Amino acid sequence: MTQATANAFHYRIADEIFRRFPGYVRGVVIAHELANGPSPPALVELLREAEASVRARLNPAAVADEPRIKAWREAYRAFGAKPTEFRSSIEALARRALKGEQLPAINALVDIGNLISLRHLLPAGAHAIDLLAGDITLRTATGAEQFLAFGSSATEQPLPGEIIFAEGDTVLTRRWTWRQAQHTLTLPESRAVEFNIDGLPPVPAAEVEQAGAEIMELVRRFCGGRARFALLDQAHPSVSLAA
Repeated sequence: MTQATANAFHYRIADEIFRRFPGYVRGVVIAHELANGPSPPALVELLREAEASVRARLNPAAVADEPRIKAWREAYRAFGAKPTEFRSSIEALARRALKGEQLPAINALVDIGNLISLRHLLPAGAHAIDLLAGDITLRTATGAEQFLAFGSSATEQPLPGEIIFAEGDTVLTRRWTWRQAQHTLTLPESRAVEFNIDGLPPVPAAEVEQAGAEIMELVRRFCGGRARFALLDQAHPSVSLAA
C-alpha cells in the first residue's frame, strides 16, 4: 500500500455512539514514519511506575466501584455485554496491576498505550494503519462482520448491536474496548499507527487531550516520526489519517 493511498483514508465515529453515550469523546493520536521496536529500559520503567500508580490509587476489593471503570461496566451492559464476562481493557489491565503482575514489555508502541491506560485509568491502545485498505469507523455491528482475534485461527461474528471498531466489515476491536483483532496489531515493523484514548463521563475531555499529549511526547521520544492529535466528539466525529 502506498503512502498516497493511506492518506486517503478517514476515521469516523458514528452519530449513534454519541447519541447513546452522551459526553463520550475519543482522542486519536495519528503517527507516521515511526521506528518501533523493543522498549528500552527507560520506557519499561515508566510502565512499572504506571502499574505502581494503580496499586496506590485503587482498592483491590472495590475495583468495579472506581468511577472510571464503573462507567465502562455500565456502557457494556447498555449494548448487551456482561461486564463480569467481558471486561473493558482498562479494567483488565488494572486488575492485573493490582495482583502485582508486571505487564510484559511487548514493543514500544504497545507499551506506550498500556502505560497511558494505567496512568490515567483510561482505555488506550494502538492500531497499525499502514495495514489498512479502507476507512475505519467506531459503530454498532450488524452481526455480519468478521473478527479474527489475536492468537486465534477461528473467525467470529459480533452480535448485532455490539459496539465495534471496524474497517468495512472487518472488525478491528470487539465490544468497544475489549479485544483487538489480528489485522491491525502493532508490531515491531509497524511504521504508522493511530492510538485511541476513550473518555466516558466522569472523565473530562481535557484529560483525554492531556493523555494524547503524553502519548505524542512518548512516541517522539522512543519511536521518532511525526504525530498529531484530534479529539473526536459529537461536533467533530471524523479525522483524516493523513501524515
